Amino acid sequence: MAFHHVAITTLDLEATHAFYTEAMGFELVTVEAAPTPESGEDGDGWARHVFYDTGGGQCLAVWDLHDPEHLPTEFDPSISRALGLPPWTNHIAFDAPTLEVLEANKQRWIARSLAVVEIDHGWCTSIYAEDPNGITVEFCCTTRAFTDADHARAREQLAAGKPELHAPPVPSFFIPDSATTG
Repeated sequence: MAFHHVAITTLDLEATHAFYTEAMGFELVTVEAAPTPESGEDGDGWARHVFYDTGGGQCLAVWDLHDPEHLPTEFDPSISRALGLPPWTNHIAFDAPTLEVLEANKQRWIARSLAVVEIDHGWCTSIYAEDPNGITVEFCCTTRAFTDADHARAREQLAAGKPELHAPPVPSFFIPDSATTG
């Protein structure tokens, strides 16, 4: 089953909008604005929910919060870093249906001075960058079909007390001279 949308929160809607429309190539499709549940209908607090079509009818939603009386005005929207985790743990991955599409996305990121990490995982190839909120985003291209043996191996690895460890994949880094770092 496909997902409908994933929602994140931003402290800088202008930079986030530019990133998701220009660097990611997503289309703004709708914006909803309403009082926050915390402030009630008569309160001054409000929120804007901005939706971007990521392709195939699935969306990424971004919350822009304006309720300083009831909600924090300063927070770390990065998900992983805010939890004390490495940035690669909690991330958002988008489909790249072909390696050519993946390469085009990589070149679009590099042209926008984003640092890009590329990894061939053996069954998929991925590129990674950070959005203005410090959230790791990924474009991923599945490069081979899963077999019955893959499914059986996955069940074994899941059930193992300590799964068999393999050498980590070797990343390639593409860091433009004027790369922005998050």
